[in-house]
Amino acid sequence: MTWDDLDARLDAAPGTVSAYVGRPGITPTWTRHADAPHYAASTMKVAVLAALHRAAEAGRLDPDAPVEVRNDFTSARPGAPRFTCARHFDNDQVVWDRLHRPASLRWLAERMIVRSSNLATNLVIEHVGLPAVAEVWALVGARHSVTGRGIEDFAAREAGVTNLVTAADLAALLGALADGATAPGPLAAPAACAAMLDVLCAQEFRDDLAEGLPPGTRIAHKSGWVRGVRHGAGVVFPDDAPPYLVVTCTSTDLVDADADACRLVAEVSAAAWAARHDLR
Repeated sequence: MTWDDLDARLDAAPGTVSAYVGRPGITPTWTRHADAPHYAASTMKVAVLAALHRAAEAGRLDPDAPVEVRNDFTSARPGAPRFTCARHFDNDQVVWDRLHRPASLRWLAERMIVRSSNLATNLVIEHVGLPAVAEVWALVGARHSVTGRGIEDFAAREAGVTNLVTAADLAALLGALADGATAPGPLAAPAACAAMLDVLCAQEFRDDLAEGLPPGTRIAHKSGWVRGVRHGAGVVFPDDAPPYLVVTCTSTDLVDADADACRLVAEVSAAAWAARHDLR
């Protein structure tokens, strides 16, 4: 399948499908609506992860110190009451089982990625602060992405405060981690970038980007989904080619919603894999 063929295939999907394929640090091989904003869903958790590691490097917090696991958070809307998360809406019951008990921020950040825990995400944000997450986006040169609130902060959402990403900005963030793992970069020391990639490789939801790859292929990635939205953003590490970035963001009204969107994301991933030797 050529890139033109893939474009034509994605043109048939209702709504907006954005994509980015290329090697870190250079002009991408193929993009599609890469600067179109999408609701971030859980892809914003990668920026939260980076903010935690930056805070730890700067000595502003100890990621291994225990903090209380609680379901009570500050709204991003000034003057709004504190808000809570709904347990049934979370993908990770392990964090909820720790409620009112201690856990380390490092462990919470891992659950935030590996099982996409919303409760863990809000706890990490509560400790690092939204300005630290905004700094991550700024450092990688993101043009449109913003993390304005925690998850299920409905008062902030009603006030127009939201979380947005673009395919290009997600690629810039993941590219900074990939490059930063081998040489000092804008986000964190190489050891910290490598550690973040390891956490992203452990993500257990593998029904979009990873589905388009041969079994066992190493991919550091994060998925995000809510009704009408399915995103996959990752760095793929083939055994026979240099690493490459593949990001697909879908905001669509597909017939079988999430299942169809997963197939689209997997198709882009499979096309990028097929072209892995020729990405320039």
